[in-house]
This record gives sequence, structure tokens and C-alpha cells, in this order.
Amino acid sequence: ARVLLGAALAALVTGGTVVLTGLVVGGRAAASGALAGALLVVLVFGLGAFAVNAVAGVMPEASLVVALLTYVLQVVLMGLVFWALSASGALGTTLDERWLAGTVVAGTVAWLAVQILATSRARIPVYELVVEGRPGGEA
Repeated sequence: ARVLLGAALAALVTGGTVVLTGLVVGGRAAASGALAGALLVVLVFGLGAFAVNAVAGVMPEASLVVALLTYVLQVVLMGLVFWALSASGALGTTLDERWLAGTVVAGTVAWLAVQILATSRARIPVYELVVEGRPGGEA
């Protein structure tokens, strides 16, 4: 949970920074696009990470398959959101598509960087040794 919260916080901080920059540099449409991008990153990656963690807790052997499936679904969901925004006419008028896309990229990089860093530093046992029927490998 700490890893996911740290990654979400990094994406939100990055998104907040881009929103403020967009407001100053590009106006209301840029800030709205950046805000939509930041929320999209946190929502899509958060739901995906939650699903993978839930499955890994119940059936660890299925976690890789679920992680790959979740990745595909995240890409499809992002594409559907961009398509829906484009079809609704919001892109280019209410939301600046360049700031939206840039925030999605920046938020994704921030999310992944913090998640990789936190996961590599976490003390997560990969396997449990069993010697003479006693867990932990005590001899």
C-alpha cells in the first residue's frame, strides 16, 4: 500500500505542478487539460495497481497474468478516454490536448519511477525456505 500511495502522490504532485504551469503559461484550457490528465493517470494506474495487488494477495501464481491483462486494459481505457473526449468536442476547446497528453506522459513517468524505486527498496520476501518441515529454514 505504501508503494502505491507514494506513486499516486508523485503523479499528483507532478500533475499539480503541470496544472499550475499550464494556468500561468497557457490559460484555463491548458490547466483544465493538465488537471484531466493528472486525474486520468491516478485513476487508471490506481485501479490497475489495486487489481493486481488484490489478485496477488489471493492467488500469487496468477499475478503475472493479471498484471499483463491489466496493462492491456489500461492502454485500452486511456485510448477510450481520449477518443470520448475527442468525440465530445472537449479537446481543443475546454481541454488543451497538448497539456492533457503532456500531463499523462509526465504523470506516468513519475508514477513508474516512484513505484520502481519504492518496490526495489521494499523488503518483500520472494520465497520461503522450508528445511525439515519447519518454515523459515531454521536448522
